[in-house]
Amino acid sequence: MRSGSERTPREVAIGLLARREHAQAELRAKLRGRGFAHTEIAQTLGDLQAEGLQSDDRYAESYVRSRAERSYGPVRIGAELRQRGIDDACVARALAEYEGDWDEIARNYYRRHFGGASPADFQERAKRLRHMQQRGFGMETLRALTDVDGAADD
Repeated sequence: MRSGSERTPREVAIGLLARREHAQAELRAKLRGRGFAHTEIAQTLGDLQAEGLQSDDRYAESYVRSRAERSYGPVRIGAELRQRGIDDACVARALAEYEGDWDEIARNYYRRHFGGASPADFQERAKRLRHMQQRGFGMETLRALTDVDGAADD
């Protein structure tokens, strides 16, 4: 039995959700870290989902938007979401529903990061492309960037 000063798992979870969206796996880990029983956590998370207070879909949409605003690409964002316990179907939906233009995000970041000068040689070009790949941009986007970058040489 809890004393009046102890909070329930629901109260803790709602407090966390009031600050920002959380994935179900994040909430589970945070509640477990606060010493709540597995059954209490499972019941609380099920209730919150049923009431629409917690949604992995909503979390994924918010996460995609946030990371895209910081110039990360869809490959990296998808991997980060999977690490946070979001299933593949939810990740695919969130990335597909994102209304931004990944090629434009990549172009703008590339220009900001590398400036207007074309790479001096093959090594510099490869270094730039690796950097963009680590940011999470796929080969199609990188090819488009390479075409833009190569066009600057003309």
